[in-house]
Amino acid sequence: MTPSTPNIDDLQQATDDRVGFWAAQARDLLHWHRPFSDDRVLDWSDPPFARWFDDGELNVAYNCLDRHVDAGNGDRVALHWEGEPGDSRSFTYAELTAEVKKAANLLTALGVGQGDRVAIYLPMIPEAVISMLAVARLGAIHSVVFGGFSADSLRARIDDADARLVITADGGYRKGRFLPLKPTVDAAVEGETSVEHVLVVARTGAGDEGAAEPDGWVSGRDLWWHEEIAQVDAEHMAKPFPAENPLFILYTSGTTGKPKGILHTSGGYLTQVAFTHKNVFDLHPETDVYWSTADVGWITGHSYVVYGPLANGATQVIYEGTPDTPHPGRWWEIVEKHKVSILYTAPTAIRTFMKLGRHIPAGFDLSSLRLLGSVGEPINPEAWLWYRDVIGAGLTPVVDTWWQTETGAIMISALPGLTTLKPGSAQVPIPGVAVDVVDDRFRTTKASESGLLVITQPWPSMLRGIWGDPDRFVETYWSTFGPTTYFAGDGARYDDDGDIWLLGRVDDVMNVSGHRLSTAEIESALVSHPMVAEAAVVGATDETTGQAVVAFVIPRASHAEAAAADDAASLLRAHVAQQIGAIARPREVFIVTELPKTRSGKIMRRLLRDVAEGRDIGDTTTLADTVVMSAITDQARQGS
Repeated sequence: MTPSTPNIDDLQQATDDRVGFWAAQARDLLHWHRPFSDDRVLDWSDPPFARWFDDGELNVAYNCLDRHVDAGNGDRVALHWEGEPGDSRSFTYAELTAEVKKAANLLTALGVGQGDRVAIYLPMIPEAVISMLAVARLGAIHSVVFGGFSADSLRARIDDADARLVITADGGYRKGRFLPLKPTVDAAVEGETSVEHVLVVARTGAGDEGAAEPDGWVSGRDLWWHEEIAQVDAEHMAKPFPAENPLFILYTSGTTGKPKGILHTSGGYLTQVAFTHKNVFDLHPETDVYWSTADVGWITGHSYVVYGPLANGATQVIYEGTPDTPHPGRWWEIVEKHKVSILYTAPTAIRTFMKLGRHIPAGFDLSSLRLLGSVGEPINPEAWLWYRDVIGAGLTPVVDTWWQTETGAIMISALPGLTTLKPGSAQVPIPGVAVDVVDDRFRTTKASESGLLVITQPWPSMLRGIWGDPDRFVETYWSTFGPTTYFAGDGARYDDDGDIWLLGRVDDVMNVSGHRLSTAEIESALVSHPMVAEAAVVGATDETTGQAVVAFVIPRASHAEAAAADDAASLLRAHVAQQIGAIARPREVFIVTELPKTRSGKIMRRLLRDVAEGRDIGDTTTLADTVVMSAITDQARQGS
């Protein structure tokens, strides 16, 4: 039986004895084939290299699957999957366990064992979850690569991890189109490579009996998933592995341009993702239907689509496509169909729905929703309030969560029943996590002062390194304030109540005439104007002030006429000055129809800086739509 949502006493225990608190959570939330010792909960003798529960043994996939079946919950639905074209499948815990067992046997037959690396390049289909769990079941290491990345990006990740197997699909559906994936893999594994086999899921009928093999098919290397899995045993015993056995590598952006392979291990990671998923979302697995809209190619998809929810025995929804396909109410149609009670999504999506208008969600029954979550970037108060009032009927609490690929799990959040919600504030560290906001001299900042967000004590789901590069690991994360303090790279401030407000990446903080200004704060001010649906702000070099504020604004459809007026930019500049102060008044405001975003929804401010400073536009290959920058450049020229 898992513990209930934390109360004030739990918070005090987590403060007084963090290590003991996490030991209790690990024992209560997980099944250990070999229990860890009280004196081996945390080894921090060689910071920043931590070890949690390191003499304990467990199997991650067993914790996510078999034990729920053994407990009599095999008939509970684990996954409701919705394909973009309208096809759907559901899996009970018994069915999902059976699929993962067969997949584990298939991977074993292909030579995959403990410590081997497997690259997974799939759309959001059930086989993505099955593949991840099958790799984990064998004690191997998966490297999931988002299905929108190019062949060069995929090849770099395959080479860095020395992967011996790639699991992909013939393609997937996105924005109403079939996007082929197998040709990208073919290009990525061309020439000398560590890859021995490419296992291909037939998302379409390409692998049907009698159909010709697709172009580029290499006999012996390329194998159809459905053909191979039909030949293996249905039974597979989950072996225990050490708690510090590597679980996955996930690549994230690096300032040098070379991606960083963030390494996470098993016992500590699974403990914290299970704890946070259960308690931040107030999960009741017997009754809740949970939906995180994240793709498994990103850390949210790892922690809060696969490992956290399934470790807790939750019923969840996964969706293949985009929010506006085949119609702009697709998400709300899914909420209504499956009676989703917990929804976890990104501010970018929320602001997109704001732009489309509240009449769209109003056409669906969203009364099943009882808790809403936000992830990925600071959420501006206006989007927070719209999310609660329009999607949550004005009653549903919103938990805004802060964490990173590197932290593995949620670190700062509102806690249902314990904190008074504040629109736009990430609020408080979760129990057992120690964070602070400090200045450059490592002094805690006063209320309302901008500072640097740091983590001052080790936590169970922390990254264990950068794959193959321990020196870069130390230099990137542990050099600013020494090897025992993790610098998150984000700015933050305390308010008068001691709650934390995120200010975005430090490199998204501008210095205007000696004043530190947050891009997130100015963006929030812009979006608070009724004309504005979405905004992005960058700092451009200015001879007088050092940097000047330049804003790019998407107007609401309902205010298109006002946005087209000659004085629209002046009105918005004055609005920012009124909201924040004259120092924050943008030098320029460009009215645009779209913003440059990666396929995960992150705004690429680097490209907007190029426009603001009149430079040639840099690399756009990671954009979801590469045409966007041409349109923005044209619109900026017209507006200047």
